Amino acid sequence: MSFDPPSCPWSSVLVTGGAGFLGSHLCERLLDQGASVDCADNFLTGSHANLAHLAGRPGFRVLECDLARPGADAELPGPYDLVLHFACPASPADYLAHPLETLDVGSLGTRNALRVAERDGARFVLASTSEVYGDPQEHPQTEGYWGNVNPVGPRSVYDEAKRFGEALTTAHARARGTDTGIVRLFNSYGPRMRARDGRVVPTFVCQALAGEPLTVSGDGSQTRSLCYVDDTVDGVLTVAASRAVRPVNIGGTEEVTVLDLARRIIELTGSPSTVEFTERPEDDPGRRLPDITTARELLGWQPHVPWSEGIKRTIEHFAAKPPATA
Repeated sequence: MSFDPPSCPWSSVLVTGGAGFLGSHLCERLLDQGASVDCADNFLTGSHANLAHLAGRPGFRVLECDLARPGADAELPGPYDLVLHFACPASPADYLAHPLETLDVGSLGTRNALRVAERDGARFVLASTSEVYGDPQEHPQTEGYWGNVNPVGPRSVYDEAKRFGEALTTAHARARGTDTGIVRLFNSYGPRMRARDGRVVPTFVCQALAGEPLTVSGDGSQTRSLCYVDDTVDGVLTVAASRAVRPVNIGGTEEVTVLDLARRIIELTGSPSTVEFTERPEDDPGRRLPDITTARELLGWQPHVPWSEGIKRTIEHFAAKPPATA
């Protein structure tokens, strides 16, 4: 079944974290659909390179802003009719290196983004994550599952920042009547990810292209459900265009083990690389698979790019970039 993304009902959009991987793709799609876009980013983990191809486009503006700073909402002029809050270090390497900043943007940053939406009467969509489910005991994970999260483990700075962001977004809707939605994103990947940022796809692809061993943690039996970036963007904008208030899972439905993913990437790159097993990180989830019944049946969204095809496109992206800039 084909999916027709919703037409763009917004004239002016704020994308926080717009210089990041997903944020930059959202900026591009919205501009292509005719919206004016303000990209707000403090460039802690975002990159000017992700926005270089958008420079000079009519209606596009980059606002260098630390969203977690008190009064940051006043630096975002608007008025906007859609606020997409995607500002947050998202890779393990980033949030472990910047734990306090991760907590700040999930709390103070979310509050400021909500203030902008309330000020302008805009639709607000929070980018949450499958990590709110922790190491799940329910499989696949439904939006009604409350999760199995370690609140003091090394990943807690990210997990709890997102869980608090969901609570704050929900409270704002109840107390202030703000028009809010929440997307829980599962293992999105594709061009513009940073090389070796701790996430499995770019790490494996770059290792394979360099002929290095692919470092598989544990025995590689843990699973992921990959969702190509184009499908993720479709899902986010579908939720934004809806009246959905409760969290909505957005992710792939093809569950793959980390070991099988490594072997497939070696095959697709034609690399001489081998697999090297390493110690599994603490709190690394054992299984990841979203139940996307809500997105599919109520909103008409489901992913369409098979992970094997998406991996090919991602390999082409990294193969075309010099190692220093990948």
